Amino acid sequence: MKFIISSIVIIFVLIACNTSGIRNKEIQNNNTTEQNNDTTIYPGIFDTKSYLNLIQNKNIGIVGNQTSIINNVHLVDTLLNLKQNVIKVFCPEHGFRGTADAGENISNSIDSKTGIPIISLYGKNKKPYKDQLKNLDIIIFDLQDVGVRFYTYISTLHYVMEACAENDIPLIVLDRPNPNGHYIDGPILDTANCKSFIGMHPVPIVYGLTIGEYAMMINGEQWLKDDVQCNLTIVKCKNYNHKRKYELPVKPSPNLPNYRSIELYPTLCFFESTNLSIGRGTNKQFQIIGHPDFKGISKADYSFTPQPNEGASNPKLNGKICYGFNLSEGNSIFDIKNDKLNINLIIEVYQLFPNKENFFKSTNSIELISGTTEFRGQILNSISEEQIRASWEPQLTEFKEIRNKYLLYE
Repeated sequence: MKFIISSIVIIFVLIACNTSGIRNKEIQNNNTTEQNNDTTIYPGIFDTKSYLNLIQNKNIGIVGNQTSIINNVHLVDTLLNLKQNVIKVFCPEHGFRGTADAGENISNSIDSKTGIPIISLYGKNKKPYKDQLKNLDIIIFDLQDVGVRFYTYISTLHYVMEACAENDIPLIVLDRPNPNGHYIDGPILDTANCKSFIGMHPVPIVYGLTIGEYAMMINGEQWLKDDVQCNLTIVKCKNYNHKRKYELPVKPSPNLPNYRSIELYPTLCFFESTNLSIGRGTNKQFQIIGHPDFKGISKADYSFTPQPNEGASNPKLNGKICYGFNLSEGNSIFDIKNDKLNINLIIEVYQLFPNKENFFKSTNSIELISGTTEFRGQILNSISEEQIRASWEPQLTEFKEIRNKYLLYE
């Protein structure tokens, strides 16, 4: 094994940024001649030759969950089989096995298969404590993101990068394709008024970056506390570009069961801030919209009843018959295009809803999800989609220019 590894030529490419001292590195394995005619998309985890030499004889931490697999074998098991010293695992929202409810507090545990401690980054702390990093020489981050600002894996990435920077621990990000990486859309997060764990950075709802590119942006734009810099290495995907469709081999979280739900997620998540159900507690999560009050509305021709299931132990409107709209296979009334948010869907569903005072939750969840203090009023006042989009445009144009600095793929 040592002979094979030592024979591999690895190219380290410094990623140019507009800030001096940034420590982003991209590694690309040159030994790919045998795959020249293969157009299959391979996440960074497959390029083991590129990161094995970086972790030899080191105590390794893994940030991972059920998506951290190579040919259906978990990264932890792969590295242990290669005699690497994995001593700790960190897990994000939904836990190491990816079955916990959204927002459910996750406790620390021990992996029954390997005996390795699992530290939750969605329990008492979202950032690794210094003592939780004790004896670690390097950390590998491998989570399948879906390219949406309020999907919390990028917030976990932020805090892991910050902890690594503060404790002088190098971080390797095994990059994965972004299934929503082909477009950029939505308002830029107002960090002064709407910052939270479901939105930490001044980016749009759909930001068009892989998680590796996003990590480079966090470093390059100096978003970490006290402007610290993470010693960051990105292991690139092979054969990926932002225009290629990528269907995930494993669902990234319990309520995103298929490609359609991931495609609809950026738009339908707005309804999380309402009193309507979007299918949690059914087998069409993030593919349907409904509420008992839609009964008798002619356009609301679909019905369902939320019931507890994996990832939704007490779903919204539990046990109540909901009437509404099925978008799982397209919908002639509310068509969702796959290259932009459908704000008109939210406008029209609101206008159809009989009890408008009961549409939005009374909390500020719509502000946190949309990332702006203006969006609630725009919907309530029947502002058109065109006018809403016009209000986003100046900041969105500026973001696209910033994004271009961190692209690893076309």
